[in-house]
Amino acid sequence: MNFKSLTDTFTLENGVKIPCIGFGTWQSADGEEAYNAVLSALKNGYRHIDTAAAYENEESVGKAINDFLKESGVKREELFITTKLWNDDHGYDSTKKALETSLKKLNLDYLDLYLIHWPNPLKFRDCWEEKNAESWKAMEEAYKKGILKSIGVSNFCERHLNALYKTAEIRPMVNQIKVCPGQPQTDIVKFSKENKMVVEGYSPLGTGKIFLSEEMQNLSKKYNRSIAQICVRWSLERGVLPLPKSVHEERIVENSRIFDFELESSDSELIAGLTNLEIRPNRNPDEAPF
Repeated sequence: MNFKSLTDTFTLENGVKIPCIGFGTWQSADGEEAYNAVLSALKNGYRHIDTAAAYENEESVGKAINDFLKESGVKREELFITTKLWNDDHGYDSTKKALETSLKKLNLDYLDLYLIHWPNPLKFRDCWEEKNAESWKAMEEAYKKGILKSIGVSNFCERHLNALYKTAEIRPMVNQIKVCPGQPQTDIVKFSKENKMVVEGYSPLGTGKIFLSEEMQNLSKKYNRSIAQICVRWSLERGVLPLPKSVHEERIVENSRIFDFELESSDSELIAGLTNLEIRPNRNPDEAPF
Protein backbone atom coordinates (compact mmCIF):
# COMPACT_ATOMS: atom_id res chain seq x y z
CA MET A 1 0.00 0.00 0.00
CA ASN A 2 1.71 3.11 -1.23
CA PHE A 3 -0.30 5.91 0.34
CA LYS A 4 0.81 9.43 -0.58
CA SER A 5 -1.89 11.73 0.80
CA LEU A 6 -4.91 12.00 3.08
CA THR A 7 -7.20 11.40 0.12
CA ASP A 8 -5.63 8.07 -0.81
CA THR A 9 -7.92 5.23 0.14
CA PHE A 10 -8.43 1.70 1.30
CA THR A 11 -11.15 -0.14 -0.63
CA LEU A 12 -13.86 -1.91 1.33
CA GLU A 13 -15.22 -5.28 0.26
CA ASN A 14 -18.21 -3.61 -1.42
CA GLY A 15 -15.99 -1.27 -3.44
CA VAL A 16 -16.49 1.82 -1.28
CA LYS A 17 -13.35 3.92 -0.89
CA ILE A 18 -12.34 4.97 2.62
CA PRO A 19 -9.64 7.66 3.16
CA CYS A 20 -6.51 6.11 4.62
CA ILE A 21 -6.38 8.27 7.77
CA GLY A 22 -9.44 9.16 9.80
CA PHE A 23 -9.87 12.01 12.26
CA GLY A 24 -10.96 10.74 15.66
CA THR A 25 -13.27 12.67 17.98
CA TRP A 26 -13.38 10.50 21.11
CA GLN A 27 -13.10 12.71 24.22
CA SER A 28 -13.60 15.87 22.15
CA ALA A 29 -16.15 17.79 24.20
CA ASP A 30 -19.44 18.69 22.57
CA GLY A 31 -19.60 22.35 21.65
CA GLU A 32 -16.76 24.55 20.51
CA GLU A 33 -14.02 21.99 21.16
CA ALA A 34 -15.40 19.26 18.92
CA TYR A 35 -16.69 21.77 16.36
CA ASN A 36 -13.38 23.59 16.00
CA ALA A 37 -11.35 20.38 15.92
CA VAL A 38 -13.41 18.81 13.13
CA LEU A 39 -13.56 22.03 11.14
CA SER A 40 -9.79 22.40 11.46
CA ALA A 41 -9.25 18.81 10.34
CA LEU A 42 -11.45 19.27 7.28
CA LYS A 43 -9.82 22.58 6.34
CA ASN A 44 -6.42 20.91 6.58
CA GLY A 45 -7.25 18.08 4.22
CA TYR A 46 -8.83 15.31 6.29
CA ARG A 47 -11.81 13.76 4.52
CA HIS A 48 -12.61 10.97 6.99
CA ILE A 49 -14.31 11.85 10.30
CA ASP A 50 -15.06 9.29 13.02
CA THR A 51 -17.53 9.85 15.85
CA ALA A 52 -20.04 7.82 17.88
CA ALA A 53 -23.30 8.25 19.73
CA ALA A 54 -21.43 7.49 22.95
CA TYR A 55 -19.05 10.41 22.39
CA GLU A 56 -22.02 12.77 22.85
CA ASN A 57 -20.64 15.19 20.28
CA GLU A 58 -22.51 14.24 17.10
CA GLU A 59 -24.32 17.58 16.88
CA SER A 60 -21.08 19.58 17.02
CA VAL A 61 -19.34 17.21 14.61
CA GLY A 62 -22.28 17.47 12.21
CA LYS A 63 -22.36 21.26 12.41
CA ALA A 64 -18.66 21.42 11.56
CA ILE A 65 -19.15 19.06 8.61
CA ASN A 66 -22.10 20.99 7.22
CA ASP A 67 -20.47 24.40 7.72
CA PHE A 68 -17.37 23.14 5.95
CA LEU A 69 -19.41 21.85 3.02
CA LYS A 70 -21.18 25.20 2.67
CA GLU A 71 -17.98 27.24 2.88
CA SER A 72 -15.56 25.09 0.90
CA GLY A 73 -17.47 23.88 -2.13
CA VAL A 74 -16.34 20.33 -1.31
CA LYS A 75 -19.09 17.85 -2.13
CA ARG A 76 -20.64 15.61 0.50
CA GLU A 77 -19.58 12.48 -1.41
CA GLU A 78 -15.94 13.54 -1.00
CA LEU A 79 -16.25 13.03 2.76
CA PHE A 80 -16.40 9.78 4.70
CA ILE A 81 -18.40 10.02 7.94
CA THR A 82 -18.63 7.26 10.55
CA THR A 83 -20.70 6.93 13.70
CA LYS A 84 -21.53 4.02 15.97
CA LEU A 85 -24.42 2.24 17.66
CA TRP A 86 -24.17 2.48 21.44
CA ASN A 87 -24.59 -0.45 23.81
CA ASP A 88 -28.00 0.49 25.20
CA ASP A 89 -29.53 0.48 21.72
CA HIS A 90 -28.84 -3.08 20.58
CA GLY A 91 -31.82 -4.87 19.04
CA TYR A 92 -33.74 -4.40 15.79
CA ASP A 93 -36.13 -1.56 16.65
CA SER A 94 -33.68 0.19 18.96
CA THR A 95 -31.00 0.19 16.27
CA LYS A 96 -33.35 1.75 13.73
CA LYS A 97 -34.24 4.51 16.20
CA ALA A 98 -30.61 5.07 17.20
CA LEU A 99 -29.58 5.41 13.57
CA GLU A 100 -32.33 7.96 12.95
CA THR A 101 -31.19 9.92 15.99
CA SER A 102 -27.55 9.95 14.88
CA LEU A 103 -28.48 11.09 11.37
CA LYS A 104 -30.61 13.88 12.82
CA LYS A 105 -27.88 15.03 15.20
CA LEU A 106 -25.26 14.94 12.44
CA ASN A 107 -27.74 16.62 10.03
CA LEU A 108 -26.85 14.12 7.32
CA ASP A 109 -28.96 12.15 4.85
CA TYR A 110 -26.68 9.13 4.92
CA LEU A 111 -23.61 7.72 6.65
CA ASP A 112 -20.57 6.30 4.94
CA LEU A 113 -20.04 3.77 7.76
CA TYR A 114 -22.08 2.63 10.76
CA LEU A 115 -20.53 0.36 13.37
CA ILE A 116 -21.76 -1.72 16.29
CA HIS A 117 -19.59 -0.08 18.95
CA TRP A 118 -19.16 -3.04 21.34
CA PRO A 119 -20.15 -6.71 20.89
CA ASN A 120 -21.28 -7.66 24.39
CA PRO A 121 -22.94 -4.83 26.34
CA LEU A 122 -23.61 -5.29 30.00
CA LYS A 123 -27.32 -4.65 29.40
CA PHE A 124 -27.54 -7.64 27.05
CA ARG A 125 -24.84 -9.89 28.43
CA ASP A 126 -27.14 -12.91 28.58
CA CYS A 127 -28.37 -12.49 24.98
CA TRP A 128 -25.61 -10.57 23.21
CA GLU A 129 -25.47 -12.84 20.17
CA GLU A 130 -29.19 -12.51 19.51
CA LYS A 131 -29.13 -8.72 19.98
CA ASN A 132 -26.14 -8.32 17.66
CA ALA A 133 -27.98 -10.32 15.00
CA GLU A 134 -31.06 -8.10 15.39
CA SER A 135 -29.01 -4.91 15.19
CA TRP A 136 -27.17 -6.22 12.17
CA LYS A 137 -30.44 -6.97 10.39
CA ALA A 138 -31.55 -3.38 10.89
CA MET A 139 -28.19 -2.15 9.61
CA GLU A 140 -28.40 -4.43 6.56
CA GLU A 141 -31.81 -2.96 5.72
CA ALA A 142 -30.47 0.59 5.99
CA TYR A 143 -27.51 -0.42 3.83
CA LYS A 144 -29.80 -1.78 1.13
CA LYS A 145 -31.75 1.49 1.16
CA GLY A 146 -28.55 3.51 0.73
CA ILE A 147 -28.84 5.19 4.14
CA LEU A 148 -25.60 3.43 5.08
CA LYS A 149 -22.90 3.11 2.42
CA SER A 150 -21.04 0.48 4.47
CA ILE A 151 -21.50 -1.36 7.75
CA GLY A 152 -19.10 -2.84 10.26
CA VAL A 153 -18.20 -3.51 13.86
CA SER A 154 -15.90 -2.23 16.58
CA ASN A 155 -14.07 -4.06 19.37
CA PHE A 156 -15.20 -7.44 18.00
CA CYS A 157 -13.00 -10.46 18.66
CA GLU A 158 -12.97 -13.61 16.56
CA ARG A 159 -15.68 -15.25 18.70
CA HIS A 160 -18.03 -12.30 18.25
CA LEU A 161 -17.50 -12.20 14.51
CA ASN A 162 -18.06 -15.92 14.12
CA ALA A 163 -21.33 -15.57 16.04
CA LEU A 164 -22.45 -12.72 13.78
CA TYR A 165 -21.56 -14.68 10.65
CA LYS A 166 -24.19 -17.30 11.56
CA THR A 167 -27.02 -14.94 10.60
CA ALA A 168 -25.43 -12.07 8.65
CA GLU A 169 -26.53 -11.75 5.05
CA ILE A 170 -23.90 -9.07 4.47
CA ARG A 171 -20.59 -9.48 6.26
CA PRO A 172 -18.94 -6.62 8.16
CA MET A 173 -16.65 -4.50 6.02
CA VAL A 174 -14.71 -2.87 8.89
CA ASN A 175 -13.50 -3.86 12.34
CA GLN A 176 -12.40 -0.86 14.42
CA ILE A 177 -10.15 -1.90 17.31
CA LYS A 178 -7.44 -0.40 19.50
CA VAL A 179 -4.06 -0.67 17.76
CA CYS A 180 -1.06 1.21 19.09
CA PRO A 181 2.63 0.71 19.90
CA GLY A 182 3.03 -2.25 22.21
CA GLN A 183 -0.47 -3.47 21.35
CA PRO A 184 -0.44 -4.53 17.69
CA GLN A 185 -3.43 -6.89 18.11
CA THR A 186 -1.81 -9.23 15.61
CA ASP A 187 -4.30 -12.11 15.84
CA ILE A 188 -7.54 -10.17 15.43
CA VAL A 189 -5.99 -7.94 12.76
CA LYS A 190 -5.02 -11.07 10.82
CA PHE A 191 -8.44 -12.68 11.29
CA SER A 192 -10.26 -9.51 10.25
CA LYS A 193 -8.20 -9.09 7.11
CA GLU A 194 -8.64 -12.77 6.22
CA ASN A 195 -12.37 -12.13 6.42
CA LYS A 196 -12.07 -9.20 4.01
CA MET A 197 -12.43 -6.40 6.54
CA VAL A 198 -10.46 -3.18 6.66
CA VAL A 199 -9.04 -2.77 10.16
CA GLU A 200 -9.26 0.69 11.70
CA GLY A 201 -7.03 1.45 14.68
CA TYR A 202 -8.28 3.83 17.33
CA SER A 203 -6.00 5.39 19.96
CA PRO A 204 -2.98 5.03 17.62
CA LEU A 205 -0.82 7.01 20.07
CA GLY A 206 -1.77 4.82 23.02
CA THR A 207 -1.55 7.38 25.81
CA GLY A 208 0.67 10.32 26.69
CA LYS A 209 3.12 7.89 28.26
CA ILE A 210 4.40 7.03 24.81
CA PHE A 211 6.11 10.41 24.62
CA LEU A 212 8.26 9.43 27.60
CA SER A 213 9.50 6.25 25.92
CA GLU A 214 13.24 6.31 25.34
CA GLU A 215 12.86 4.00 22.34
CA MET A 216 10.27 6.27 20.75
CA GLN A 217 12.37 9.35 21.48
CA ASN A 218 15.32 7.70 19.75
CA LEU A 219 13.18 6.87 16.73
CA SER A 220 11.93 10.44 16.64
CA LYS A 221 15.52 11.65 16.37
CA LYS A 222 16.45 8.98 13.82
CA TYR A 223 13.63 9.86 11.42
CA ASN A 224 13.43 13.55 12.31
CA ARG A 225 9.71 13.13 12.91
CA SER A 226 7.52 13.55 15.98
CA ILE A 227 6.62 10.51 18.04
CA ALA A 228 2.98 11.02 17.03
CA GLN A 229 3.91 10.97 13.35
CA ILE A 230 5.88 7.76 13.83
CA CYS A 231 2.88 6.13 15.55
CA VAL A 232 0.48 7.08 12.77
CA ARG A 233 2.94 5.94 10.11
CA TRP A 234 3.51 2.67 11.96
CA SER A 235 -0.20 1.84 11.90
CA LEU A 236 -0.55 2.68 8.23
CA GLU A 237 2.47 0.61 7.23
CA ARG A 238 0.92 -2.38 9.04
CA GLY A 239 -2.18 -2.04 6.90
CA VAL A 240 -4.25 -0.59 9.73
CA LEU A 241 -6.20 2.62 9.10
CA PRO A 242 -5.26 5.00 11.96
CA LEU A 243 -7.69 7.39 13.66
CA PRO A 244 -5.54 10.02 15.38
CA LYS A 245 -7.33 12.59 17.54
CA SER A 246 -6.38 16.06 18.67
CA VAL A 247 -8.11 19.35 19.44
CA HIS A 248 -5.03 21.45 18.63
CA GLU A 249 -4.65 22.60 15.02
CA GLU A 250 -0.86 22.25 14.94
CA ARG A 251 -1.13 18.63 16.11
CA ILE A 252 -4.01 17.92 13.73
CA VAL A 253 -1.79 19.05 10.85
CA GLU A 254 1.29 17.28 12.21
CA ASN A 255 -0.53 13.94 12.49
CA SER A 256 -1.38 14.08 8.79
CA ARG A 257 2.16 14.71 7.53
CA ILE A 258 3.37 11.13 7.48
CA PHE A 259 3.62 10.38 3.76
CA ASP A 260 7.23 11.35 3.09
CA PHE A 261 9.09 8.74 5.16
CA GLU A 262 9.09 4.99 5.82
CA LEU A 263 10.02 2.98 8.88
CA GLU A 264 12.62 0.25 8.68
CA SER A 265 11.09 -3.15 9.33
CA SER A 266 13.24 -3.65 12.44
CA ASP A 267 11.94 -0.38 13.88
CA SER A 268 8.37 -1.37 13.10
CA GLU A 269 8.81 -4.60 15.06
CA LEU A 270 10.47 -2.72 17.91
CA ILE A 271 7.43 -0.44 18.16
CA ALA A 272 5.05 -3.41 18.09
CA GLY A 273 6.92 -5.11 20.92
CA LEU A 274 7.32 -2.21 23.33
CA THR A 275 6.31 -3.24 26.84
CA ASN A 276 7.19 -0.20 28.96
CA LEU A 277 4.57 2.26 27.80
CA GLU A 278 2.12 1.89 30.70
CA ILE A 279 -0.79 1.75 28.25
CA ARG A 280 -4.00 0.32 29.64
CA PRO A 281 -4.40 -3.23 28.32
CA ASN A 282 -6.96 -3.80 25.62
CA ARG A 283 -10.33 -4.22 27.29
CA ASN A 284 -11.97 -7.64 27.14
CA PRO A 285 -15.35 -6.84 25.50
CA ASP A 286 -17.02 -9.63 27.46
CA GLU A 287 -16.05 -8.00 30.75
CA ALA A 288 -16.56 -4.32 29.93
CA PRO A 289 -18.64 -2.68 32.67
CA PHE A 290 -20.95 -0.88 30.25
